[in-house]
Amino acid sequence: MRPVFDAHLDLAWSAVQWDRDLTRPLEDVRRAEAHMTDHPARGRGTVTLREMRRGGVAVCLATILARAKPDARPAGGFDRRALDFTTAAGAYAMGQGQLAYYALLEREGHIRVIRTADDLRSHWRAWREAPDAQPVGVILAMEGADPIVSPDQAGEWFAAGLRCVGLAHYGAGRYAMGTGDNGPVTPAGRELLRTLERLGVVLDLTHCAEPGFFESLDSFGGRVHASHNMCRALAPGDRQFSDEQLRRLIERDAVIGLAFDAWMLCPGWVTGRTSPESVTLAAVIDHVDHVCQLAGSVRHVGIGSDLDGGFGTEQAPAELGSIAGLQKLGGLLAARGYGDADIDAIFHGNWYRFFTESLPPQ
Repeated sequence: MRPVFDAHLDLAWSAVQWDRDLTRPLEDVRRAEAHMTDHPARGRGTVTLREMRRGGVAVCLATILARAKPDARPAGGFDRRALDFTTAAGAYAMGQGQLAYYALLEREGHIRVIRTADDLRSHWRAWREAPDAQPVGVILAMEGADPIVSPDQAGEWFAAGLRCVGLAHYGAGRYAMGTGDNGPVTPAGRELLRTLERLGVVLDLTHCAEPGFFESLDSFGGRVHASHNMCRALAPGDRQFSDEQLRRLIERDAVIGLAFDAWMLCPGWVTGRTSPESVTLAAVIDHVDHVCQLAGSVRHVGIGSDLDGGFGTEQAPAELGSIAGLQKLGGLLAARGYGDADIDAIFHGNWYRFFTESLPPQ
């Protein structure tokens, strides 16, 4: 089994707001939701900590995710799964709750929060020597910066272990415009970028609308990556990156994580109507090929699965029954002509290199 470094999993959102016990077997989580009808993903989850271990996930970026949108509350009232709060204080409080969830998992021995490059190297050595005896390594990331109430508060989050931040998620954010919207980084976002660079936080450009994407690359001097993105040339839409965006990331020695949300893999997906059987893991390899052709090597491709990021098996590639199915990528890559060293780079090596270079040394 090849170790996996997954650069995007919404573990706390799944546990805290979807009310899933991620310490239980996947079958138990699905069974507990079998009667629920509030979302198509109920009973179709793919990620628990045990399932991650079964699939060889040695390290992941685990998110803190909440949005401040004053006008976003639906007329029907609060949805327990919702990401949106009417105030920055609400987003901050939810973010702190998710942070507390990770602290509890670490205290109970389920995860190991990785804060430094030395932490990552030590965890990786231990995992390679005795994977069954190790917790899952977790690097804390924020998907959309709204839980940071003001730029000068970013240091508090950094001290708590936060190491990666994306300015926006979906729609208009307090710091930048996200997927489905358009526009530059806000004045507060520009100040936040300066603060993140000073702290040594990695900037995640996933979800950043194009004007803000290019502005951030021009103004931010720290390390950048894209935790979970696909290629617009193969699946049109502003959620995917254009070749120009991919080239700019490659020029900054970024790694681009491959997402496994079916609508990002193939054109023509209609949520709720298209069958997941129509999208296979072969589509993921098409995106691998595209990035590698732009880069001239495999150096800039990794995994950022986004599994259980608001969807389940109803919106994942047909062969991917759970996160453990990521191991199937090895055979598919080999069939396309990728050698063992290149497959290892995609499974974990590129992200491992990136974060040993980007995290604080010790």
